Amino acid sequence: MAITQTVPLLMLVNELNRLKTASGIKDAEAARHLGCQPSKINRILLGQSKISPGDAKLLGELYGAAPELVEVLLDLARNLGQKGDWTSYRAVYAESFRMLLDLEQYSNRIRQVQSEIVPGLLQTEGYVRALNEAPRLGTRFNTEDVVAARRHRQAILTRQNAPSLSFVLSESCLRRTYGDQTVMRGQLERLIELTDLSNVQVQILPFRNRSPVTYTSLNFELINIPGPGIASPLNFVYVEQYDDARYLDDEDRVDAYEQLWGYIQAAALGPVDSAEFIGKVADEYR
Repeated sequence: MAITQTVPLLMLVNELNRLKTASGIKDAEAARHLGCQPSKINRILLGQSKISPGDAKLLGELYGAAPELVEVLLDLARNLGQKGDWTSYRAVYAESFRMLLDLEQYSNRIRQVQSEIVPGLLQTEGYVRALNEAPRLGTRFNTEDVVAARRHRQAILTRQNAPSLSFVLSESCLRRTYGDQTVMRGQLERLIELTDLSNVQVQILPFRNRSPVTYTSLNFELINIPGPGIASPLNFVYVEQYDDARYLDDEDRVDAYEQLWGYIQAAALGPVDSAEFIGKVADEYR
């Protein structure tokens, strides 16, 4: 049976793999140390098998972890089932989307590129309602539940120790109409209001751009999660598709999206000019 991918599990697997690589110890040796089959070690390191606190401690020590890091591994192993605060809201989200919500809850930095729709973290209630009326794949959920779930997700913007959030939105996000004129004007005014938060930055990539960038039609989110204690951080790229999503954590692929983010952000208007641009488009929705 597949186990639930939670942030503590991802952190534990990430740290064990880092320690294993540094130590050079093979799975067969680790299996002898734990008294199990090498296949179990392989499943643990792939995040496909739940690891007990005892096994986490034994592997950490075998791989040469410092005592304080072993304590971090133990703590992570004790909390593998911890999912964040989404139990009552998960039903309105596709299975492929749910891990993103947990990653956001643990993050200290989020950067997102959107080409057509205002990102969920920035949406107004009216905009959410309009989106929920649009044709969609699979089950249509109760609008009030969707609104409540979105509001709950957005709480990270103003929580204590809120993450740093940066968004680059195509001009199309401002002009693609959902709902009526009032809905769109309210949504654009909300974008301007959010830029008053010290941890939120919104930039616009206009259609007429002197610095064109390829792949601006991509929608992706870069998520950085600090490691607990002295453990290493997690870095993910979330790429959304119509009926699925991909979570990329390979270092080379994450670096490629980091570079793409840099190109797109550099081509976009600065935060002040972006707020002015949004205001002008908002005035068109009178």
